Amino acid sequence: MDYERQPYRRCGRSGLLLPAVSLGLWHNFGEAKPLESQRAILHKALDLGITHFDIADRYGPPIGAAETAFGQLFPRSLRDEAVVTTKGSNPMWDGPYGKGNSRKHLLATLDRSLARLGLDYVDVFYLHRDDEETPLEEQVATLDHMVRTGRVLYVGVSNFSPERTAEAARLLRGLGTPLLVHQPSYSLLNRGIEDALLGVLEQEGMGCVVYSPLAQGLLTDRYLNGIPADSRAAEGRFLTPDRVTPQVLTFVRALADLASARGQTVAQLALAWALRDPRITSVLVGASSPEQLEANVAAVDRLDFTDDELATIERAAKESGVES
Repeated sequence: MDYERQPYRRCGRSGLLLPAVSLGLWHNFGEAKPLESQRAILHKALDLGITHFDIADRYGPPIGAAETAFGQLFPRSLRDEAVVTTKGSNPMWDGPYGKGNSRKHLLATLDRSLARLGLDYVDVFYLHRDDEETPLEEQVATLDHMVRTGRVLYVGVSNFSPERTAEAARLLRGLGTPLLVHQPSYSLLNRGIEDALLGVLEQEGMGCVVYSPLAQGLLTDRYLNGIPADSRAAEGRFLTPDRVTPQVLTFVRALADLASARGQTVAQLALAWALRDPRITSVLVGASSPEQLEANVAAVDRLDFTDDELATIERAAKESGVES
């Protein structure tokens, strides 16, 4: 494992350090891909100093398969050198207890995740989304219980509003278990967290690990000339063709010009841009191959932006009509 390959950032005001680029197992892990290709990606991640692996109980296909694959492939000798995270809230089995953030469901889905992962504990357990039908007090008390029983080291939330994040942090602080991290979507095409959430996280001393920093592949060179037949958008898998608009393509082409001048790909530029804010702890990237993962990690070789470059990005967003 090459710990010099990328920088490690402190997660909020905690003692936990995470790599600037982390591996997400949302795509390309599960039964739809050969196990050996998954092994190659995982081993390349370790070679690149990626110590943080983000999963969820539902990732697959089929559901649960990403955790099972990770459990089969991850070298147990490196357990103390890795941060393994998973999430609950998702529909996982039939019946009234198979989803949501009740104490009943969350404790059961955590136990099932640990069994699939082959681990005694996970480093971070997230509430994957808020559950308005379950009192927030019950949700956070369950997180506190997970920590106190040793099955979880830290807790986080994902896709929570700024207001509910602040309230969850307050309730957990009262229980003596800090809310470590929030995991929102964030990219050059989705900047909503800048309005309020990042301010809440800074105030609460929480880290921010962002998913979809490449907007499901839109912020790459894949769509510069339209929608390739073998692309995610063509398949309608997590990215639908209607999102590949002329405005988005105009913006991405402007980014491609800037990226070329910086000696980067569009993807590397987009990842570096997300990491420009010190409140962002880490960006989660998926990978369809070891080579793609290595290319994405190379974003850390150029994280600085001049004022003129940032102004160029803002101007391109405004002129193309994608400014949020």
